[in-house]
Amino acid sequence: MFYKPNTPWSWSFLVLAFVQSCIVLACEGYVFARFQNNLHLDNIKSLRPEMYQNGDVDVEYQKAQTRTIPTYLTLFIFAHMFLVILCYDALRLKNTIQVIGICIFNLAMLVYAAIQMDQIRDANTALATAPEGKPLRERDIWEPIRPFLITIPCVIALSTVLMFVVCWKLYDEFAWRIYKHISADLRMKKRYLTFQIFIALLKFDFFFFIGFSVQFIVIVASTTGYIAKQIGGRDYEFYLTIAALPITIAFLAIAAWCTRRELKAAMWCVVVVFFAALAYFVFKLVRMYQKKFEQSYKPARRSLTTFAVITIILIVLTIGNAIACIMNFDKGLKPHITKRKVNDEEDKHSMTEMSNHPSQPIPSRMTID
Repeated sequence: MFYKPNTPWSWSFLVLAFVQSCIVLACEGYVFARFQNNLHLDNIKSLRPEMYQNGDVDVEYQKAQTRTIPTYLTLFIFAHMFLVILCYDALRLKNTIQVIGICIFNLAMLVYAAIQMDQIRDANTALATAPEGKPLRERDIWEPIRPFLITIPCVIALSTVLMFVVCWKLYDEFAWRIYKHISADLRMKKRYLTFQIFIALLKFDFFFFIGFSVQFIVIVASTTGYIAKQIGGRDYEFYLTIAALPITIAFLAIAAWCTRRELKAAMWCVVVVFFAALAYFVFKLVRMYQKKFEQSYKPARRSLTTFAVITIILIVLTIGNAIACIMNFDKGLKPHITKRKVNDEEDKHSMTEMSNHPSQPIPSRMTID
């Protein structure tokens, strides 16, 4: 059944995310249009190694600059669509942990928006060269687009503050639902919260892994300068990264399913895979700053570093929570996370019954510590 928010604070949270997304994407769209229309694509396509002192390295660097803004715009579109969907999902499930996670996710987008300004300025400056008298851009557009690039982090910052205020109110609203679903057993409550944290972490793992992979594929791995450094001149990592995208989505879904079903052996396999993912992102983070690959990563190194660091932190937290979930298996939580969820009408009915029997002792409301 289609969920519809039924309280002012629920509506506020969802509308806030939607309005932020519309404003930010409008600004990104304007910047993208100005940047693309300012390029001399024919001159960029005709770039040759002999035009530059460093040959292929400089040519690939210049061409990579033209892919930075389209990539950032795509990521921002994906991030804000993901944000709105997550907000709706958190309200539908009345998941306080996920609501808090959304506020933190918005802070991460604020950092990314600030980094984006430097990356776009660098791209605009790099394209100012005119090899053999062939300009790569029509004019300097930094000043016209700068106000829009400043607006984006300002809007996200204001929205994040308001989200934390609304989150505090939703925390209060969802307390009764947690009590209704789990009961007042403190140990069971902690097990349920551990499960909720793990599921929320899986959703954020999905976004940051996809975000890192898209930037790597579009800006870094597609350059011939990067491919030339691979085994036999073939970039096996490029194709493996593309293949890993659908596999990652399936893996995260399986991890959530195994946790709900309390499949201990499968979950230990999930933990091993997460350790392998942790090793991969540490490896990529180190490689970005190796001299041999420095030029290939340079166009997107700041944003890739941000995504890699956040992903590493998330994976470490996910591994810890996965192990905590395994330790909670066979302790009575499974019926609570596999049974039908309590819907809004049942909550209302239960609250009405309680209000009609004031003489009965009312159990204290459980909150999330």
